Amino acid sequence: MGKVIIVTGAANGIGRSACTELARAGHTVYVSMRETNGRNAHHVEEIRADAIKDGIDLRTIELDVSSETSVNSAIDTIIDENGRLDVVVHNAGQVVYGPAEAFTPEQLAELYDTNVLSTQRVNRAALPQLRKQGQGLLIWITSSSARGGSVPFLGAYASSKAAVDALALSYAGELARWGIETTIVVPGALGPGHYVRSGRPLDTIRAEEYADGPTADVSEIALSGLAELSPRDPAPQDVARAIANVVDTPFGQRPLRVHFGPDDDGAAVVDVVADRVRTELLRRIGLADILKPADIG
Repeated sequence: MGKVIIVTGAANGIGRSACTELARAGHTVYVSMRETNGRNAHHVEEIRADAIKDGIDLRTIELDVSSETSVNSAIDTIIDENGRLDVVVHNAGQVVYGPAEAFTPEQLAELYDTNVLSTQRVNRAALPQLRKQGQGLLIWITSSSARGGSVPFLGAYASSKAAVDALALSYAGELARWGIETTIVVPGALGPGHYVRSGRPLDTIRAEEYADGPTADVSEIALSGLAELSPRDPAPQDVARAIANVVDTPFGQRPLRVHFGPDDDGAAVVDVVADRVRTELLRRIGLADILKPADIG
């Protein structure tokens, strides 16, 4: 039986590819984005055309992850139309690159709002339905930069993804007895174009001080070195297949974490150790049962 799925931040990139891949697998997929009647109207038309051409159940829905009202409205609409919601894919996110000092506090707050708080808004809207059903799946798209070797000028972005990872792990334990599974998908984030196309600090004066001072060559060395390690960005459709594979895995067999791409920054190595420590701690304090979801659906 096909599942009802929502993917956040799905106008393009990984989110859009994941929606198509999941719909082709037989699921009802909601492609969520903001400004469906504005700047993203052409994406809505493209998706509608693709759905008709391929004969798949691909639907667009207005959802601004920064607005609690918008999130609640979108989730309520999905539940009203289907009577259920099975999978939430937390994909919405923003990438930034530059000296940490040059990002204003307001800019960091906006980044964390998009990358972290958005997941909380969506969870608070969706989880009452998933808990009522006694079964569901949360998929969190993070980044290897959250756990891998620290690279200069990635502090703002990496810290937001580290927060998402920590939140996802906490939810995994808290939701297991409700029959809700958690999978963290970790794409490698070292492709040469990943940061070049990203947001920049608003405090340009301080950014220029770093660019003209003793750190003048750090960015060039870092980006060229990363490009040698990972000669290309992960293809969105490849990450999308990894997401679709998780959804199609039987209940109780889904992995907590899926790394995608080469482990050039060591994130997978760190995660193996961290996840083993988490497992051992939960067993020691008498909560081994929350390492796996309860089958109560």
